[in-house]
Amino acid sequence: MITPIRSLKNYFSLVKFSHTVFAMPFALIGFSLAVSKAEFGFSLKLLLLIILCMIFARNAAMGFNRLADRRFDALNPRTSNREIPAGVIDSKNATVFVVINAVLFIITTAFINRLTLYLSPVALIIILGYSLTKRVTALCHFILGLGLSLAPIGAYISVTGTFSILPLIYSFIVLTWVSGFDIIYALQDDEFDKSNQLHSLPSARGRKKALVISIIVHSITILLVILAGLAGKGIIYYWSGAVIFTGLLIYQHLIVKHDDLSKVTLAFATTNGIGSILFAAFVIMDLFLR
Repeated sequence: MITPIRSLKNYFSLVKFSHTVFAMPFALIGFSLAVSKAEFGFSLKLLLLIILCMIFARNAAMGFNRLADRRFDALNPRTSNREIPAGVIDSKNATVFVVINAVLFIITTAFINRLTLYLSPVALIIILGYSLTKRVTALCHFILGLGLSLAPIGAYISVTGTFSILPLIYSFIVLTWVSGFDIIYALQDDEFDKSNQLHSLPSARGRKKALVISIIVHSITILLVILAGLAGKGIIYYWSGAVIFTGLLIYQHLIVKHDDLSKVTLAFATTNGIGSILFAAFVIMDLFLR
């Protein structure tokens, strides 16, 4: 018998809830950039609404990804034990889960402001649409990056109702950072993708060239981190976080080789998860401890 707790764990596993550490810290950066301004005060209610939006949007996106890829996941030895191909969660229930989370996301944005409500369908199109791009383009990694890059600017808009340059810079940081490490993650499936007419940079360009592209993209990330520090007039806290984040970016490229993928999980999940949390913590300290 499947208990409610066990069922909840299955859905947490379906959407890889632990990977929320990639975008959530940057949403907190966007929120902090806004409330650090004199004209905007801290609102716990608004912060909770932003967090809920992040959770609902990510649940919908990951659930849809698992639904869209269920046939390929069943064929791939690396992914055949995922919840849908393994029969732990059936497609019908997964579809209901996606729809519920998408609707809850839109409803939650309505409690924030009109702009977030109007932009919510656009956000859903991007984050759900990513799951289909691997069928048509090797640039799919950048669509994933674009989806997660909505976190800082979306959180900022939630508070201010307006766009601004600095949170946009942080969005570009997320776009290049995520795209770069997703290329590394895709190294594991290059042969499978080739044989199943799926597109990725490793399958299209080979592992060596894909890693070079990832290095170039992450080099842009580092330049954007420097730009954000200069534009935001960061002090010691910011630059300490920037050094740690940059160091972890470099570290993942030192441990992953085209002929040795044994440390891909360490590079993809652990290194980037720690990097995003620490960077966000130092950026937020920089904003409020000046």
